[in-house]
Amino acid sequence: MFEGFETHTVRTAEASVFVRRGGNGPPVLLLHGHPRTSATWHRVAPRLVEWGFTVVCPDLRGYGRSRGPAPTPDHTGYSKRAVAEDLSAVMRELGHTRFALAGHDRGGAVALRLALDHPDAVSRVALLDCLPITEHLSRADTEFATQWWHWFFFAQPDIPERVINADPDGWYRGDPESMGRENYEEWRAATRNPDVVRAMLEDYRAGLTVDRRHEEADRAAGVRIRCPALVLWSLRDDLEDLYGDPLKIWRDWAPDVRGHGIDSGHHVAEEAPDELAAALAGFFDGVRADDAAGQGDGRPA
Repeated sequence: MFEGFETHTVRTAEASVFVRRGGNGPPVLLLHGHPRTSATWHRVAPRLVEWGFTVVCPDLRGYGRSRGPAPTPDHTGYSKRAVAEDLSAVMRELGHTRFALAGHDRGGAVALRLALDHPDAVSRVALLDCLPITEHLSRADTEFATQWWHWFFFAQPDIPERVINADPDGWYRGDPESMGRENYEEWRAATRNPDVVRAMLEDYRAGLTVDRRHEEADRAAGVRIRCPALVLWSLRDDLEDLYGDPLKIWRDWAPDVRGHGIDSGHHVAEEAPDELAAALAGFFDGVRADDAAGQGDGRPA
């Protein structure tokens, strides 16, 4: 995987972040979801490099080979704001003061927070198979609770750790054929690590508490995404079934939104890498036009 990419471990104020980086050109930051690692991008990242981008793929705080602080009762150490601070610091350390961004699933919640908290750093944002956490919760009904019951199970204290760590291979299921053998092995090693499992659960606990409050405060203050946004969703997942057109929801959060569905299951970077990479490259290529027009600096500092 990731032939020609370098690996780094970048230390931030509270965490150590494992990062893969490759290519030369406008920087792009790719954020994975639960329960994956940065290896989920192994079929997409090289394609973006071929199209002339620098690609950075981190393990989110606590996931994979990244480590964060000890959990606390208020869950702030695993808030999307804390993770966004990590990634802003990582990109500066790697020499990228302004960059394009894509986040999938839980990584999409981090991408939203990065775009809101660091608008001068984010030139374009792609949001994949996700909505703001508050938009999910405001629409929570019987169907949502039945399909997404894990949100509320993961939020319970201690019980999820005991259940998952008793049989992580039975809980987290993956197919090495569809995932790719090396991606599968890296993911499996992570899910067998109790510290990683605890951090992934803290991600969800933060989502229902501190992250929700942060989003509510943004809405009350009228804070919105300032850069162009691309919304993509998997047609064989349930986002559209639950909520209808995701673009309508995201337009309350950003003035410049476009997007479409992709014929894929939830793990789109593994299942439909060609279509996803083409959509991201076409969208991120606008950074070059912005640079040429003097509207942004998407290249490494």
